[in-house]
Amino acid sequence: MNEAKQSPLGCPVEATLNVIGGKWKGIILYHLMTDGTLRFNELKRRVGEVTQRMLTKQLRELEEDGLINRKVYAQVPPKVEYSMTAKGETLRPILLALKEWGVEFAFEIRENRKALQAGG
Repeated sequence: MNEAKQSPLGCPVEATLNVIGGKWKGIILYHLMTDGTLRFNELKRRVGEVTQRMLTKQLRELEEDGLINRKVYAQVPPKVEYSMTAKGETLRPILLALKEWGVEFAFEIRENRKALQAGG
């Protein structure tokens, strides 16, 4: 029997991509995985062009899905740190594979896109 039909969430690849997909979640997870615990502004600097609102939204979703921890310190000014959970750490081989694939093929893909846009 087809494995995808057995899953209550549909296709397992689709279920995974729904959790880690989008423009920012993979980048957030990668930085927490490689850099360890980070405060909000540290994470924002590493992620890049993400807005504060979008970063907050993505972090909340990752926390709701159990992939990251959010630790709030009772102090002024407020201090919040984010880190990977044990479940989030299970994504390490996937994130590293995505990184390796990007290192190997990102330049080639970018060049192919430029050539197509230039009409060649």
